[in-house]
Amino acid sequence: MVYIAIALLILTLILGMPVPISFMASCAFLIFFGGPNGGGYNPDQLLPYGFSQMNSTILIAVAMFIISGGIMERGKIADKLIDLVDVFVGHLKGGLGIVGVISCAIFGSICGAACATLACIGAIMIPRFEKAGYPRGHTAALMASSSLLGLLIPPNTVLILFSYIAGLSVLECFLSTAVPGIIAILLISLINMWLLRNNESLLVVEKRTIHDRYVMFKERGRLAIPALFMPVIVLGGVYGGVITTSEAASLAALYTIPVGLYVYRGLTYKALYSVIVESSVTIGVIMVMLFSVSMVSRLYIMEDLPGKILYLFRMISNNKWVIMLLINIFLIVMGMIMDDASVVILTTPILMPVIRELGFNPIHYAAVLGINVAVACITPPAAPVLYLAGRLCNTSIDTMMRPTLWIIALCWIPLLLITSYIPKVSLFLPHMILGSPW
Repeated sequence: MVYIAIALLILTLILGMPVPISFMASCAFLIFFGGPNGGGYNPDQLLPYGFSQMNSTILIAVAMFIISGGIMERGKIADKLIDLVDVFVGHLKGGLGIVGVISCAIFGSICGAACATLACIGAIMIPRFEKAGYPRGHTAALMASSSLLGLLIPPNTVLILFSYIAGLSVLECFLSTAVPGIIAILLISLINMWLLRNNESLLVVEKRTIHDRYVMFKERGRLAIPALFMPVIVLGGVYGGVITTSEAASLAALYTIPVGLYVYRGLTYKALYSVIVESSVTIGVIMVMLFSVSMVSRLYIMEDLPGKILYLFRMISNNKWVIMLLINIFLIVMGMIMDDASVVILTTPILMPVIRELGFNPIHYAAVLGINVAVACITPPAAPVLYLAGRLCNTSIDTMMRPTLWIIALCWIPLLLITSYIPKVSLFLPHMILGSPW
C-alpha cells in the first residue's frame, strides 16, 4: 500500500495540487488502507504526533531568517555589498559575472534562502549586466545558479529544517556545506568566464591601478560596513557560543529593520508591513507542510518504507557507494517535482535510517542533501529558481538552458560527486571547529 500512497503523492504533485494537500492525500490513503492487514491506522495517534513535531524553538530560526531576508530585499542593503565586491573583480573580462556570484554568496550567508537572494541581487545586477552587454540567457542562468549559494553558505533555512527533523546539531550541518559552497563559488566564476571567452559584445572595463582600487575600497568599504556587520553578528554569535541559532535569526531580523530604514533608507514602514505579511504567509505554508509531512512520514516509517527502499537499492548493489549514487538520483528526481523545503521535510525521515544503516556520517549526508536540493532548484520541470530568473531577466527558458546545462555539468554535478565520495570535504570544518568525528 505504501507504494500506491507514494504514487498518489507524485501524481497529485504533477497535477499541480498544493504540496500540503498532496501530502495529506497520501496520508489519508494510508489511514484508510494501510497497516499490516489493510485495516488502516487510527488518526487519533497521528494528530498529536504532528503537533508535537512542530513544538520546537528551532523553527523560530526558519521564520526569522525568512523575515530578515525579505527586509534585506526591500531595504537596499545588498547594493553596497555589490559595489564593494566590484572593487576587486569588476575590471576583469566577465568580472561583472563574478561580482554577481560573490554578491549572491555574501547575501545568501545573511538571508539563507535562494529565491530571496535571486530577487534581491538579481534586481540590482540584471540592469548592470544588460548595460555591460551580457546575453540575457547567460545572465539568467548565472544568477539562478549563483543564488543557490544561499542554500550552501551558512546559515540557511533548508539545513535548519534538516537538522530539526534529523535531530542533529544545527552548527555541524551549517559547517558541512561551507567548503562545498566555496568550491561552488570558484567553479561558477570560472565557468562564467569560460562561457564568455569569445563574446565580443561585452563592455570593456577600464583597467584599475592598485591605488584606484584602494581609494574605491576605502569609500565603498565604509558604506558597506553596516551590511557586512550582519553576518558577523549571526555567524560570530552562533559559532562563538554566545547565542543560539534561533536567537541569532531573531537578532538578524531586528538588526535589518533600522539598517534598512535609517542607514540605507531603502525600507519604508509600509514596505516593512508588507514584508511581515508576506513572510507570515510563507512561514504559515511551511508550518502546514511540516504538520502534514510529519504525519505522512510517520506512516511511511510504520509501513517500513526505509527498509523497502534499502532493499530495492541492495537489489541493484550491496556497495554503499553505489547506493549513495542511487540516493543522489532519488533526491534529484524528488527535487524536480517539489520545492526544496518539501524535499527535505519528506525525505529526511525516510532516508536517515538508510544513511545510518549504511554507516555514513549524518553530517556528511547533510552536505549531500544540501547540494542535491540546490541542483533540483534549477532542474526542470519544477526548477522554481530557474523560472524566477527567467522572469526577472525577461527571457525564455530556451535561451537559459544551454548556459544552465553547462553550469550543471561543470559545477554542480562534479561538486555533488566530490562531496558524496570524499566525505572529508564536508566534514573538515565540523571536525576542525567543533571536534566532530570524521
